[in-house]
Amino acid sequence: MLRAGCRAALPRRPPGSAPRSGAGGTGAGEEGLKQTPLDALHRARGGRMVPFAGWTLPLHYGQGHLQSHLHTRRHCSLFDVSHMLQTLVYGRDRVRFMESLVVGDIAELKPGQGTLTLLTNERGGIMDDLIVTNTSEDHLYVVSNAACADKDLAILRDRAAQLQATGSDVHLEVSDNALLALQGPSMARVLQAGLSDDLAKLSFMNSITTTVFGVPGCRVTRCGYTGEDGVEISVPAARAVELAEQLLGVPDVWLAGLAARDSLRLEAGLCLYGNDIDETVTPAEAGLMWTLGKRRRVAMDFPGAAVIMAQVKEKPRRRRVGLTSVGPAIRPHMAILGPEGRPVGRWGQWGWHRHDSKLWPWH
Repeated sequence: MLRAGCRAALPRRPPGSAPRSGAGGTGAGEEGLKQTPLDALHRARGGRMVPFAGWTLPLHYGQGHLQSHLHTRRHCSLFDVSHMLQTLVYGRDRVRFMESLVVGDIAELKPGQGTLTLLTNERGGIMDDLIVTNTSEDHLYVVSNAACADKDLAILRDRAAQLQATGSDVHLEVSDNALLALQGPSMARVLQAGLSDDLAKLSFMNSITTTVFGVPGCRVTRCGYTGEDGVEISVPAARAVELAEQLLGVPDVWLAGLAARDSLRLEAGLCLYGNDIDETVTPAEAGLMWTLGKRRRVAMDFPGAAVIMAQVKEKPRRRRVGLTSVGPAIRPHMAILGPEGRPVGRWGQWGWHRHDSKLWPWH
């Protein structure tokens, strides 16, 4: 139900990636990896720290991956996602700027409303998936995948410079806030105790700026990557530990790491960038055409529109689909064989690929 997109979750660093500046980092740790403001808290609470996308992050804690996964399903868990890129887009032309890069209808978003959208290239490939929120203030709030942060920021800055050169009013600011995700069926009860606002009025994919457990200036967005009811809280970095400790003071709340984050999204059928989608996969092939706004489909004014809309009419030769299996786990990227032993697809993390009832190779 929640966020049918992807957020980088596996503990590996893409080739050639490098740590980015800002975005809640507290400086370089071992091997030049960046640390989130909660790094010391993770270590003090038994987090097994691993490198990921230029950062040091917890894979799991003492209770283990499976228990953490189940606890999130039954109660509530706190995830540190401060490694994700948070960008603020200002200026009267901010919507036009954003729509020149993504497939979503940003202009139709009401104040405080957000949407999952896709950053595409001229071949129709998915460069990244983003959450774009039309804040009730004077800017757009954009959250990007950690593993794509440097690439995304370069694209955003290049496009902003192009528009500025033609007289457009748009400028970017990278947020230094930390980002915490509180996920699970008891999230609303836990968080409401620290809010003066009525959380029941905050619907899915909507966002408010409020005070959370005494910490002012927090942006609370009702979304997540677990399939459970949840929020992401953008909090000033200097007070992130304070807020985390307040939340962890509630017995229902456990810390959870990258392992549970990945298995939870897998169980919920939410795709992962770099596994299920990448720059060679289009929205039509990925089963993500619902992210294209109706107006944008007609206007065809986003990168790769001709390729993507042609696939809608002709049907793509390959598609991402979900399967369940029994027996030993299938390793990522293994070939899927048909009855005659011929490769008919490739296992991403949660799916193989077919067109209608016929099976086709996934190259």
